[in-house]
Amino acid sequence: MEIIIQPTPAAATTIAARLVARLIREKPAAVLGLATGGTMEPLYRELVALKLDWSRLTTFNLDEYVGISPQHPQSYHHFMWEKLFGQVNISDQNVNLPDGLAQDVPATCEHYERKIFSAGGLDLQLLGIGTHGHIGFNEPTSSLASRTRIKTLTPQTRQDNARFFGSVEAVPHHVITMGIGTILESRHCLLLAFGKKKARAIAEAVEGPITAMNPASALQLHPKVTVFLDEEAAGELKLTDYYRWVYAQKPDWQKI
Repeated sequence: MEIIIQPTPAAATTIAARLVARLIREKPAAVLGLATGGTMEPLYRELVALKLDWSRLTTFNLDEYVGISPQHPQSYHHFMWEKLFGQVNISDQNVNLPDGLAQDVPATCEHYERKIFSAGGLDLQLLGIGTHGHIGFNEPTSSLASRTRIKTLTPQTRQDNARFFGSVEAVPHHVITMGIGTILESRHCLLLAFGKKKARAIAEAVEGPITAMNPASALQLHPKVTVFLDEEAAGELKLTDYYRWVYAQKPDWQKI
């Protein structure tokens, strides 16, 4: 796991965008796992500004709320088309998001898993992290081998997301999310976390024990994870000097 600490979220996001752009340029038909949320918005703005060729890329999003339509302003379908897909030359048929209105949720989850497999697996999975360590919507106690499925949101996650819906009561109780096992099968995981509120979750995920109580800690089992942090999100890590030294000593061929 590589930890890259930058002075500001903007600085970290710029480096992360370079990493994603390099993959797109080197593998024009790559398969990307995408995330949503405020942390991802600046990253998508930078990727749009780079004017990359998305025409052969395939994308799979991490999650979607159950019970709201793709046109709902807080659906992740709406988020992705507004913040990214509508501004690049991606093919509609190559865009994949979980169906929050599916009549048969278990069947649609199994179908989503099969589509990822048929596409050749995920070359890169973008991730944010919740204040209690969730990745995707894999809440604490999620199985570390879990696959795409329905999950019930914790009160904490619903509270964290209330700002988008106007009230806690308006936040859906259920979501469809890729599982931790699904995420761990991607070839490269790229996690971004900014702000003091994420510091404890990051410290536990990076330096704590591997435990379902912090789902992101499962990333310690992955062979290639890059974590981008600002100073505040890195605030509870014990080995920050070492992470900075490692990044500064990269050989030229490893630099982003």
